[in-house]
Order: sequence, then C-alpha cells, then structure tokens
Amino acid sequence: MARALLLAERGLYTTTPNPRVGCVIVKDGAVIGEGWHERAGEAHAEVNALTDARARGHDPRGATLYATLEPCNHAGRTPACTDAVLAAGVGRVVAAMADPNPEAADGAARLRAAGIGVDVGLFADEARELNIGFVSRVTRGRPWVRMKAAASLDGRTALASGKSQWITGDAARADGHRFRARACAILTGIGTVRQDDPQLTVRAVPTARQPLRIVIDRHAQVPPSAQVLAGIGALVVTAGERNPLWPSGIEVLVLPDADRRVDLAALMQALGARGINELHVEAGGKLNGALLAAGVVDELLLYLAPCLLGDPARGIAEFRTGLSRLSDRIAMTLHDVTRVGDDLRVLARVVPKGV
Repeated sequence: MARALLLAERGLYTTTPNPRVGCVIVKDGAVIGEGWHERAGEAHAEVNALTDARARGHDPRGATLYATLEPCNHAGRTPACTDAVLAAGVGRVVAAMADPNPEAADGAARLRAAGIGVDVGLFADEARELNIGFVSRVTRGRPWVRMKAAASLDGRTALASGKSQWITGDAARADGHRFRARACAILTGIGTVRQDDPQLTVRAVPTARQPLRIVIDRHAQVPPSAQVLAGIGALVVTAGERNPLWPSGIEVLVLPDADRRVDLAALMQALGARGINELHVEAGGKLNGALLAAGVVDELLLYLAPCLLGDPARGIAEFRTGLSRLSDRIAMTLHDVTRVGDDLRVLARVVPKGV
C-alpha cells in the first residue's frame, strides 16, 4: 500500500476533479502490475495496473489488488473499476479508504457479494491526506481551502507601503508553487491585484495544467490590463455588475450577500459545484480576515522568514471588527512544521467552532 500511495502522488497535479489513486497488484509474493490515475477521463488506477500486469505477461486471476481508494462502482467517463476487477478474477482487494463519493461508493460491497475478499483501512490517514480536497468536495459540497502567507517571525506579510517582495527565500517560494500546482484554483482579492499585479500561475515547478485564477472584486474594479485576466482560465467574483471594459472571455460570477459584499460561503458552494477540490488562497490581510471570519478556511500554509518587520507593517489577517475576547480567536492545530531553505513552513488547521 505504501507503494500504491507513492504511485498515487504522481497524479498530484493532474487528476482534478478526480481523486489521486494508486494501485499495486501482487501474486505469489511478487508485484505483477502497477498503475495510477493520471487525469480525468482516462483509465483509473486499477485498470492501469491490470493492463500493466497483462503487458508484463502475468495473469491477475487470484491476485491481491492494493488500491489507495475503494474501487469505484460507477460508470461515468470511464467504466466502473469494479467491473474490471471482477472480469480479471482478482482474488482479494485491499483498499486504503472507502470511497466518500456517494455516486461511486459500494464497490467493496459489490466485490464481497461476488465472493472477493475485501479489506478497507490500511494507510487510511495517508490516503485521506492525499485526497483531502476531493473528500471535502464530495462530503461538504465545497473545496478544501488552504490560505497561504509568507511572513516575518512577528507575523508581518508586507511593509506599511505594501512592499512584500521578497520576505522569504527562493526555496520557500518554489515550495509555495508546488502547493499552487496541486490546487484546482488560486484565489486573490482586488487589493493584491492592484498592489502586485500577480499572474497567479504555476511557474516554479513543471505542470501540464494551470489552476483556475479567481479574483474577488466587489465593485468590478480589476484593471482590464491586469495579468490575472490574461489568457484563459480566469474568474472574477463580484457583488454587482460586470465591468464592460473586461475582455469578453473573462467569466464573471455575481454573488452579493445582504451587505452587498461577495457572499464567501455561497462562493465556496459554487466552486464545489464546478469540481474544485482544493482552493489555494494568496491574498492580503482584508480578504484573509474576511475568509477566516466567514469560517470557510480549513488550513493555513505559512512560510516564516527569520526576520522582524515590526509595526506598522501589515499582518496576515485583518478583521472588520477586532476581537474583544481571546475566546473569539481563530483556533488552529499544528499539522506540520518543516524547514524549507532558510525559512519555516507551518501547516496549521483551523479548529471548527464548537469543537
């Protein structure tokens, strides 16, 4: 199963909106076939592993199939994997985790009904981490939201002037691009567009797919010449009318809340409905604060540089109404702390209210 997880990681940047899945087939104590899901619309990991086994001259009948996700029991753009497993005569299936997608679930039950032994739960935590966005979308209807920030040790992300390039080093910036690459979409706000004119593309790591670029722009003020609007794959979310100066190819989503601001909770549901598994946020303090206050952030990806910027430099998040009680703070748990070059990468997960 450890090998299957490594194979699944090969699809880290390419499988969206599908899950990342790896598969290894073992017979008589030897690996006879391997495969992973590469991209949506193409063969799933189990089918690729069975094809590999046959290409090597092996018969998979009676073999044990290890998959990082329960074989799907749903025919969409590709046939159900349970059909392929049954047709191959596999004797046993070991899955790291059950399929959380109700449309594709019950593969284990179908295989058991056909007399195939099925075990689920080996390396379940690792498999879930690999597909944390997919699990979020199919169970909650919204993407896993990862908020990225680069800051000094005193939590400052930019000088008072807005200057922020560069607080962290090259290694940390490249690592941040790896998180961009695994995301389905990258989100920022109008303030960041005005200050930095970012491209919001993956450049530091090779990838065959660019995430959707999303700008939250309440009053439709993104300049038509902004780099984020260049090319295809851009979405602007407003609380009012479209800017008539924007290129015709720019998609616009109008989602006002009761205060005529962008309804952030509704936005997450809309993104989930269009197959966004992981949403990567790179924004300024105001939008970061609004997202946190709305309760839609799941994880903070924070790169800390060994320096101090002091006041009145800008912080990670600004709240429209400051906290009056410590009990109102955004509680988090440390998930991972790793040194990246000269900087620290901190992955902290938001504790849901009431937990």
